[in-house]
Amino acid sequence: MQVPASVDYERATSLDDAIGRLERHGDGARLIAGGHSLLPMMKLRLAVPEVLIDINDLAELRRIRVDGDVLRIGALARHADLLASAIVGEQYRILHDAERVVADPVVRNWGTVGGSLCHADPAEDLSAAFGAIRAEVVARGPGGERVVPVRELAAGPFETVLAPAEVVTEIRAPLRPGTGSAYVKVERRAGDYAVAAAGALVRLEGDAIADVGIGLAAVGAPHSVAAETEQAILGRPADEATLDLAATAAAEECAPVADQRGPSDYKRALAGELTKRALRTAIARARGQEV
Repeated sequence: MQVPASVDYERATSLDDAIGRLERHGDGARLIAGGHSLLPMMKLRLAVPEVLIDINDLAELRRIRVDGDVLRIGALARHADLLASAIVGEQYRILHDAERVVADPVVRNWGTVGGSLCHADPAEDLSAAFGAIRAEVVARGPGGERVVPVRELAAGPFETVLAPAEVVTEIRAPLRPGTGSAYVKVERRAGDYAVAAAGALVRLEGDAIADVGIGLAAVGAPHSVAAETEQAILGRPADEATLDLAATAAAEECAPVADQRGPSDYKRALAGELTKRALRTAIARARGQEV
């Protein structure tokens, strides 16, 4: 049995208290809420924190609501909360699509949205989904609050741009009436990490693509998005020729590595095909077609 190294445990009573504890303990401290990303790494001794600071009592960080023209998702919202939210489903079908294929019910009932993003796993679904809709994370630390685009949050695999004493408090996404969005994933078995996955958001003007966002997971796409592919199809007709162009561009833009889930050429081809499928569904939904 793999057992984590010995670690001290503390429980934060407020957001300011959590930030203060992070400051006090420095690099040896880690926040814990769901723990489904951190604890496995601790068991493998890939993460060896000295202190775990439990933030589960910070109920104000679990709310999901619309504030003006912004969807605001608390960092401690569980995956199951996001999936159950009618507001989220009305505004961004892509998030419901993604949450249905995140791990299994046990993980979805306890794992948090903020924790998934902060884990910065290149194969993680929500980074690709939130990247496609150009969401932002709000982080608060000793110096106050700042906003970081999800597309700029990861500094590399399992590394973010957050400072040691910063806490992500919520994820914000502007409401985008008239858009359609979707997320598709291929996995070896239910609940597994993706072999490849793609998410898309589309807004049409007439029959032309007026706005588009594309996220990719598990295929080595920079910041889990396909920015060059977005530019390649922006303004083009929403037809099969454009979808074929997007598939080719996405396959070229990603940089998958061979592993037990498949060779790199297979993953590259799969990234292109899934990009095409996600875009096709997003376009249909933007047109008001039920998919």
